[in-house]
Amino acid sequence: MKAFLILEDGTVFEGKHIGSDKDMISEIVFNTSMTGYLEVLTDPSYAGQAVVMTYPLIGNYGVTPDMESKKAWPDGYIVRELSRMSSNFRCEKTLQEFLKEQDIPGIADVDTRALTQVLREKGTMNGMITANENYNLEEILPKLKTYQVGDVVSKATCSEKYVLPGSGKKVALLDLGAKNNIANSLNKRGCEVTVYPAHTTAEEIISAHPDGIMLSNGPGDPADCISIIEEIKKLYQTNIPVFAICLGHQLM
Repeated sequence: MKAFLILEDGTVFEGKHIGSDKDMISEIVFNTSMTGYLEVLTDPSYAGQAVVMTYPLIGNYGVTPDMESKKAWPDGYIVRELSRMSSNFRCEKTLQEFLKEQDIPGIADVDTRALTQVLREKGTMNGMITANENYNLEEILPKLKTYQVGDVVSKATCSEKYVLPGSGKKVALLDLGAKNNIANSLNKRGCEVTVYPAHTTAEEIISAHPDGIMLSNGPGDPADCISIIEEIKKLYQTNIPVFAICLGHQLM
């Protein structure tokens, strides 16, 4: 079945429909990883976005247990070629099956490198994936121009505090949409990691007397995280080291 990717500047890419059957409007971004497509799909940083994979063949080792969270987060998925076969002894299902299971629409057979050049030169744009061959560009473009991602940090963060026990330094991890591997990597090095929801007050974190505070990766525009920035300011007023990556670094 044909599918179309329509960008807010009016550029249209035609390809083949993959994944879920629904139409989708989202912010279109690209990822240049040569491997790790499953980690990209399950990274909460991509909540509210549709991801273009620049590497030409995606899905060749299927879906394995290498998940960065319990679900997939992108609104859509755009690839040059979706592998017809999955070859890995740990493979549990094909990527096509996973996309349908996670209700993520996508498009294949797109020149993803040409698309990435458009995004790189003109900046990130909103776009729509649709299988409707009778789409009306005049109706769609205003919707694309007004689409906003919104507060996706609240969707991507954990629902309650939890602890990964350790005998070393105590690290408070503010979960703005953290990948599992961040807390796990600290824990493997002996740290006791306490993971806090994104809207936790600075007072609660400080009262636990951590040796360090980490601000995680996460989705969305840092300018939308006004209340979180106010709490980070309070963390700065202590002598506790604060370190950060991705969205957390932008909020710093």
